[in-house]
Amino acid sequence: MRFKSLMLSLTLVGAMAMPLVYAAPAQAQASRTWVSGFGDDANPCSRTAPCKTFAGAITKTAAGGEIDVIDPGGFGSVTITKSITIDGGGGLVASILAGTNANGIVVNAGATDVVVIKNIRFQGVLGNGGGSSALNAIRFVAGLKLVVENCEIYGWGGSGIDIANTTAGNFTAITNTQIMNVNGGGVFVESAGTSQVDISEARIYAANFGVSTVANNTVVVSRSVISKAGTQAVHADANGTVALNDNVISFSNIGIGGGGTVKSYNNNNFFGNTTDGSTSLIGSTTNPTGMQ
Repeated sequence: MRFKSLMLSLTLVGAMAMPLVYAAPAQAQASRTWVSGFGDDANPCSRTAPCKTFAGAITKTAAGGEIDVIDPGGFGSVTITKSITIDGGGGLVASILAGTNANGIVVNAGATDVVVIKNIRFQGVLGNGGGSSALNAIRFVAGLKLVVENCEIYGWGGSGIDIANTTAGNFTAITNTQIMNVNGGGVFVESAGTSQVDISEARIYAANFGVSTVANNTVVVSRSVISKAGTQAVHADANGTVALNDNVISFSNIGIGGGGTVKSYNNNNFFGNTTDGSTSLIGSTTNPTGMQ
C-alpha cells in the first residue's frame, strides 16, 4: 500500500509539472537582428541564424532596434509599426522588388516613433515607371520622424517617396538618395495636415513631378538635381511652400509650377527646361532664370 501511495504521489507531481514545461515564456525580441539571402524566417534572426525577409525579422526585433543585411538579396516588402532602423549595408546589397499593387516599405508607426531606412535599392521597372504593377517605393503614413539615407529607387508606378502623414510635428529627412523613372512624384508630400520635409543631395530623374507638395506642408530642397520631369520639376499647391537652395533644375517641361510659394536663396540654376516657371511663384526673387 505504501508503495502504491508513493507511485500515485509521484504521478500527481509529474502531472502538475507538465503545464510548467509548456508555459515557458516566448523568446524575447532582440535589439539587433539579421537577414540573409540564405536565411529562413523560422530562424531567430541572429547573426549565425538569420531570417530571410524584412517582414520576418521585424517581428523579432525590439522597438528601437535594428535590422542589418549580411549579403545580397531581395528581402521583400514590409510594414513598419515601431521605431526601428533597417540598414541594407554598404554597396546597396539589399533590395526590395516592385510588387503587384504593393508598396515597398510602408511606415505606419506611433506618434513618437522614429524610423531610419538606409542603403536599400527599391527596384521596379526601369523603362516605364513600373506601369500599374507597383505603388510607391516608400510610403510614410504615420510616425514622428522618417530618415531615408543612401537609397536608390527605380521604376515605380506611384511615387518614389510618398508622404501622407497627419501625425503632429512629423518630419522627413531624405539624404543622398536617387529616384528615377516613377510615374508619380519623385517626392510627393500629400499630407492633409502639416508635414515638414528636408531633401538634400538627392537626384530625381524622369518623374512626372520631381518634388511636389499640397497645401500646408513645407519642403526644403538643397544641393540636389531635379531633371527630366514630365510635368513640373518643382510644384507647390496653394498654401504649400518649397524652399530651394543650391540646386540644378534641368531638362523638364516646367521648372516651377503650382499655386503655392517657391522661395529661393538666389543660388539655383535652371537649364534646358521648356519653361522655367512663372515668376509669380517665386517668393523671394523676381526671375527664376536669374537664380544662379
